[in-house]
Amino acid sequence: MSHPADDPHAPALPGTLPEALRAELLAFRRDLHMHPELGNQEFRTTAALKDRLERAGLRPRVLATGTGLVCDIGTVDGTPGSAGTPARGALALRADIDALPIPDTKTVDYASTVPGRAHACGHDVHTTVVLGAGLVLADLARQGRLPRPVRLLFQPAEEVLPGGAAEAVECGVLDGVGQILAVHCDPRVDAGRIGLRIGPITSACDRLEVTLEGPGGHTARPHLTTDMVTAAARVAVDVPALIARRVDARAGLAVTWGRLESGHACNVIPQRAALSGTVRCLDLHAWRQAPDLVHAAIDEVATLHGAKSQIDYVRGVPPVVNEADSVQLLHDAMAARRGTASVEDTEQSLGGEDFSWYLERVPGAMARLGVRPPGELSSLDLHRGDFDVDEHAITVGVELFTAAALL
Repeated sequence: MSHPADDPHAPALPGTLPEALRAELLAFRRDLHMHPELGNQEFRTTAALKDRLERAGLRPRVLATGTGLVCDIGTVDGTPGSAGTPARGALALRADIDALPIPDTKTVDYASTVPGRAHACGHDVHTTVVLGAGLVLADLARQGRLPRPVRLLFQPAEEVLPGGAAEAVECGVLDGVGQILAVHCDPRVDAGRIGLRIGPITSACDRLEVTLEGPGGHTARPHLTTDMVTAAARVAVDVPALIARRVDARAGLAVTWGRLESGHACNVIPQRAALSGTVRCLDLHAWRQAPDLVHAAIDEVATLHGAKSQIDYVRGVPPVVNEADSVQLLHDAMAARRGTASVEDTEQSLGGEDFSWYLERVPGAMARLGVRPPGELSSLDLHRGDFDVDEHAITVGVELFTAAALL
């Protein structure tokens, strides 16, 4: 099967990124990177997006939550847009706009100016890509060249479980939407390429907080106490092992601890211990069973060691499950821009993403957007203070989304 980008004689698909806009978007991304804001606190980011969209003649609407916004290009479900495109199910392009509570450790002139805050997951890139696509598509709509209405969705609080997407859905952001697309930065993929997968592309992710309690005492007489450090250690080791034996191994249900705290002195058995971690799962059915399985395993191990357990299981997000037709649309869009060789298969990640909440309501798909400088054998992982991207990815993302809207 051939595509326009594979054929040098085929007419070019409109919606490429003009050089002046490319430079503006690069500066916009760097400004966001310098001013990261945490979930539900993205007031400056929201204002900057609103201002730029309004200057383009569009009418963005801030979400009822106070941050984030939607902006329609064309007529979506009877709502007047900025250009007279036909009213039918809109294509939504989603970006997440929040940052992470970690310090930026890079030595670049656009490093974060906010202590303890960084765009270390690429949300500044996602935001800039959707903004750029919206500006290009708005211009095409004014020329009567946009075949389908488009909704730009700038969502807050992706990093805050259970994710700002769930609240955005309650705000009506999917009303009139027939399909939704997104990208996520992937430092394992070269800039200029995307990764695609039909079906689950991320995992479910929940948060787990456990408190163990029992009578403490002197380390000389552990038989008269609940040995809380040992009890916590056994929960940390045995619970993941028990879970792994109580579900199908293909479900990928995994408990991973990130914190274990207990005690203050070397000769005192403490009365309390605390553990926290995540529960991740590749399979939607197993994810729905996970709370009961995890509760039972923790209670079983804690009781065996004489400890009482209190469990706070915080539901997070289900897996992102890409719909086949939407994956095909992304494939064809990327192939039209850069040829079929620019698309690669990607594996299912154990990371969580609240884009999944949209896919519970409408069909859609998420692509992995390559941000690794081509030729580099290694890359900086997400959620690190030194994370950065090859900014050519912004052009690639914009042109991917504009092609998807035009196809």
